[in-house]
Amino acid sequence: MQSRRDWLRSSIGLGGLLMAPSSLLSAQERAAYRPRPLENIVRLSSNENPYGPSKVVQEAISTAFDHACRYPYQYSDALAEKLAKKHGVGPESIIITGGSTEGLKIAGLTFAHNGGEIIAGQPTFLAMMDYAKQWGASIQWVPVGADKGYDLDAIENRISSQTKMIFLCNPNNPTGTLLPAQKLKDFCQSVSQKTIVFSDEAYYDFIEEENYPSMDTLVRDGQNVIVSKTFSKVYGLAGLRIGYLIAKPELAAQIRKNVVAMSNVLAIAAADAALQDDAFYSFSLAKNREAKSKIYALLDHLKLDYVPSSTNFVFFHAQKDIRSLGPQMLEKGVRIGRPFPPFYDWCRISTGTLEEVDRFVAGMLEVYQG
Repeated sequence: MQSRRDWLRSSIGLGGLLMAPSSLLSAQERAAYRPRPLENIVRLSSNENPYGPSKVVQEAISTAFDHACRYPYQYSDALAEKLAKKHGVGPESIIITGGSTEGLKIAGLTFAHNGGEIIAGQPTFLAMMDYAKQWGASIQWVPVGADKGYDLDAIENRISSQTKMIFLCNPNNPTGTLLPAQKLKDFCQSVSQKTIVFSDEAYYDFIEEENYPSMDTLVRDGQNVIVSKTFSKVYGLAGLRIGYLIAKPELAAQIRKNVVAMSNVLAIAAADAALQDDAFYSFSLAKNREAKSKIYALLDHLKLDYVPSSTNFVFFHAQKDIRSLGPQMLEKGVRIGRPFPPFYDWCRISTGTLEEVDRFVAGMLEVYQG
């Protein structure tokens, strides 16, 4: 019987996959970009950045401990001014939140409580809709199209007098799809005359299409559009919980009344430093592309369809129920994404460090070819 090592060696040469172990980071890269350690169970289930906080950000957090005895309002206002300048809006249009998830939740609560309706694609990120339902909102689900992307025409056709908000996660989680730029802008301009459009841009930094617009352009134009951003993904600060909303002053004032968690002095200092750490930003994007390429090569080899991704994860057709694939992969030391109804035979896998992706590749080969 082949040993695991011998079996893996026999699998080398999978098209462009190259099952040989990925090159390790240099000592300088490890110090600067801080990859997470390789654990017994590799968690590729939550779309986290496997790198960071960077050395630059860690130093900023350490310095910020001197201010941890103070409330965060002054520090938050200073960060809001920087973010306002970045997005070309006034500081009153920026709302700092405890991760972008808080922003999604309070926006849904603000505008759709007590019977208001939210229209959303399915599947998508559920934080807004799940929370709003607890406050009496109703949800109209619109299935994604054959390409796993949003059906904007179907969404617009669902708008009624009860519709308080349209939720768009673009690029979408869990499918990784990206709406055509002009179609998105035309949709938001048109529909925002009828109701509020919420554009969740958690994965915006991973978009590789040149000059792809953020919908902050429509906020600057005074449209009924709300944009959410986060420091959890490309900036590697998921555990610190800091994000923000961008909205015209009238909408921002309404939302701000429902902010609960806000953020904290350490997270604010980390976000401020992360905005200036261009080296870490570029490194994260480069490593994400490298990891996705290896995942794509594996899926091509296994003849498993997947959606080309504009994010830090890949959504692929597993051809088996995810509720059985999950435990199988866990036995191989990899935790994959949860089920996303109604696509129970599709799997979302996050990009990790290259060593973590190697573990995923080896596990998949054993499950599908062993």
